[in-house]
Order: sequence, then C-alpha cells, then structure tokens
Amino acid sequence: MSENPDKPVDFIRQMIASNVEAGLHDGRVQTRFPPEPNGYLQIGHAKAICLNFEIAKEFGGLCNLRFDDTNPEKESDEFVQAIQKDIQWLGYQWDKLCFASDYFDQLYEWAQALIRSGDAYVDEQDPESIRSNRGTLTESGKNSPFRDRPADESFVLFEKMRAGEFEDGAMVLRAKIDMSHPNMNMRDPVLYRIKRMHHHRVGDAWPIYPSYDFTHGQSDSIEGITHSLCSLEFEDHRPLYDWFIEKLNIFPSKQTEFARLNLSYTVVSKRKLRELVEGGYVDGWDDPRMPTLAGMRRRGYPAEAIRSFCKTIGVTKVPSMSDIALLEHSVRDVLNRTAPRRMAVFDPLEIELTNWDDGSVEMMKGVINPENEAEGFREIPFGKRLWIEKSDFREEANRKFFRLKLGGEVRLRNAYIIRCDSVEKNSEGEIVKLYCHVDKQTLGKNPEDRKVKGVIHWVHADSVVEATVRQLDRLFTEEKPEANPDKNFTEYVNPESSTEIKAYCEPSVAHLKPGAVCQFERIGYFCADSRVMDSKNLYFNQTISLKDSGKI
Repeated sequence: MSENPDKPVDFIRQMIASNVEAGLHDGRVQTRFPPEPNGYLQIGHAKAICLNFEIAKEFGGLCNLRFDDTNPEKESDEFVQAIQKDIQWLGYQWDKLCFASDYFDQLYEWAQALIRSGDAYVDEQDPESIRSNRGTLTESGKNSPFRDRPADESFVLFEKMRAGEFEDGAMVLRAKIDMSHPNMNMRDPVLYRIKRMHHHRVGDAWPIYPSYDFTHGQSDSIEGITHSLCSLEFEDHRPLYDWFIEKLNIFPSKQTEFARLNLSYTVVSKRKLRELVEGGYVDGWDDPRMPTLAGMRRRGYPAEAIRSFCKTIGVTKVPSMSDIALLEHSVRDVLNRTAPRRMAVFDPLEIELTNWDDGSVEMMKGVINPENEAEGFREIPFGKRLWIEKSDFREEANRKFFRLKLGGEVRLRNAYIIRCDSVEKNSEGEIVKLYCHVDKQTLGKNPEDRKVKGVIHWVHADSVVEATVRQLDRLFTEEKPEANPDKNFTEYVNPESSTEIKAYCEPSVAHLKPGAVCQFERIGYFCADSRVMDSKNLYFNQTISLKDSGKI
C-alpha cells in the first residue's frame, strides 16, 4: 500500500491489508455504513461513509448501506430517503440496501436461543430499578431478583412479550453476563423492551423491539461483514459485540474503532442538531448553515470537496478537533476549478459614461471559467449607465488604492478602461453618481502611454437582473460551542449568521439552475438555492468567500 503516495495509509487499512494477506475470510472484504434513520447525515457521517466505501473499493470488496431501525419513536421514511440521497450525492453506491428490521425474525430466534442456553432472562423490574441496580463505575451492580428464574419460565414470558400480552415497560429481556463487570455495558444489558409503537417499515407487527447492541453486531454477522468500522464511542461496546458472536456461534465480524470527526465552530450530535431545528435557530435540517450534508449541498459545497477534506484529516485512534478552515480550503480549491464566473454588484454606485451614445449597448465577452478554456465565453451587455461597488471608488485615495478615484483610471473587467472626471453628490454630501470617460481603444489591450493597475467588476444598470443573496457567517461564535458545562450550546448561536441583501447581476445569472454554484467575481462563491430558486425568484446562498477571512 505504501508504494502509492496518493493512497491513504492508516491503522485500519494496515490491519485489513494484513487480514487479506493472511487469507482471513478467504481474503474477502465487506464493510457497511449503518445509520439510524432518525435524522439527517452530517459532516461527521461523511468521514464514516468515505472510510467504509473507499476501503471496500481499495480492497476489491463491497459496502452495504444498512439502516439500524430498531427505535420507531424517532425514525421515519423521510430520513431513510434523505440518507440515501446524501450518500449518492457524496459519490457512492452501496452493494445492498439493508434494514435491521429485515432481521427481526432471526434476532428473535437468537434471543430465544440465549434464553435456552441460560444466557438471557426476562426481568420484571421497573426501568428505574434496573438503572439503579446497575451500579456505578466504582461500584458493582446488584443482581436482579429475576436473574435466576428458570429458562423455561423466561422463554414463555418472552413469547408472551412477543404476543403483546404485557403493557409497555412491564418487563424486558436481559443478557446474563456479570453485574460486577468493570465495563458497564456488560452488566446484564437489555436485549428487548416492550414498546407498542408504529414502525416505519413493519408497521404494528412487533410490540417488542431489540436494543441497538443486540441488533447491530448480529446484523453485521447476517450480512457477512468482515470489518465493522465504528467511531470510538463504541469501543466500550466491543466486548458485548464479541460476547454475542461467541454465545450464538455466528459469523465473527470484527469491530474496529476510529476517532470520529469533530469540527470547530460546529456541533455534530444528532440530538443537538435536532434541537437547533426544533428550536427555530435554523430553517430546517437543510439550512445552509447546518453541518448536515443536505445543508452543505444547499450551500453549494461540492461533494468532491467533502471527500477531499475527509482524506486530508485521515483516520486515527486519537480524538481531535479539525479546523473548519481545512474544510473551507477544500471547498475553495474545488470551486476555483469548477465554478463559472459571473458579475454582480451588492452596493451599487452609478456611473455615467459621458462619451458613450445614449441607448447604445455593446456585448462584452467574459470568460466563463479561466481554469477551463473549453467552457468558452458569455456575453455581457455594456452601455452608458453602469453600476460598480461603492467600495471600489474613493474621491481621494493614496497610491496603494488601485481602484477608481476622482481623476484616476481603472480597468472594467472584460471591458474598457475608464477615467472618473467628476462626481455628483446629494444634499447630504454623499456621492450618488460618477461621470466617467471611457477609452474605447482599450478593449482587450493596455494603453502604451500609461499603466492602469486596478481591475473592478461592474454591471450594466439597464440590463441587470435582481437577486436575493443570503450572506452567511459561521453558525456559532465559539470555536467549541459545547465546551462550557455551565452554558447550553445554543447560547453561542451567532445571531448574525444569516442576513439577506439585494444583488444586481449580469443577465446570464438568470439562467443558472437551482443548485448551481458560480463565482461572483471579486466577491465569492454563491449557490442558486435549490429550495427557493426559480426563473421569477433568483435566490443565492453564499457558499464561501474567495479568501479565508474567518468567515464563510
């Protein structure tokens, strides 16, 4: 693997390479990405997605998409569909689409087998008693008074649980392991609970549902997953994962953990993201400020940039905080190569060309993408009345100001050199109009008798199309919004993270399709909003600035 400098090398890949070389599972590699369909995928999931799918590809293996849908309370088809869309947008296609709910019958049979072997029992303690009797990290737990009930009795009770003869919470099925085990997950974990709740796939067929721990590993085994790659928070669950494999004598999937992705100025917890949505801090799961893949797609982040970012941060066992600037760098790198150019003015100042004929309009040629000449040119109308940015003009300025000033010259991008001869002010002394002379000999060439260093963008005032632009800043004001134990992370939500302004754009902007990203020259990258944009309502989300300024 190390012979190819472009191929990632990390402890997981080294382990799998060793397994393949040793002929483990006949050299077969099978991975999976197993989300719970109770929310939208976020940037942290992207790391796991890239890892599982890329490893399968590198080793000639396969990767499944499996929904661990064992908790019907918060799961829905909406999330199932959204997750599939996100993965495909990211550039991956699964071998098999699976659901843990597909295995409910098999899981039930395995639970029965554990009861028969004396490795599981039905516990009638109330939930609070079960919790209190588990003990603490420093104190052993207490055995349930039902722990030693005969296997036959537990078997019958479990069948009655399945038949729906008991109320919710009346009893649970627990594994019989060790209530004094130093790992809390091994203290007789719950395998099944009674929960009469409609399931998004199986409806009301099951009044009992298996726990995540009992479902996840066994689902891996059913699918023949050779390498079960999980984030570090599941490391303490691995002994239980292996215990089930041993007791049930099933296919020995191997769980390996890696450090999850933590990103500055961001939260990735699904619970906290839901709090942002339900609390009205953002406009839904796909709000362009959200770290969800849907939000990033709506903001205009290229899938290629996210994949590149995940490759850059790599895979380790040590938790760390990744700088969001690394992600933003990847976004700029891709968009610089791929985004078409357009011109737009956000804060207009009028120019009148005193030596240009009234009503005369000339079409300028602007490069669509300087990084790809094959994309050709676009036509940009040019006439007597133009708009430039107010910030590109100063009545008086020093030599380091290379834009337009009174008595000075500047190049209009894709057009001529102009000279400002006079200004018009309103009653309050504010400049409202510039009177300029255009040098008609300077289209596509520089004058021989003088140097003009500055280049600014512009639009033809009589041809502009108006658009609404949502300017974005980071959602949180603090680098680590979860770090202060005395404050809720929502207290750090940036109230100025989203503002709307009007933009005045060259006419070709109106032809951009929803979801398309362009560069407004000298300003930044902007994405035609996939939810709002249409031919009559031009709406753009700011993707990212041209340079790193600490803002998006």
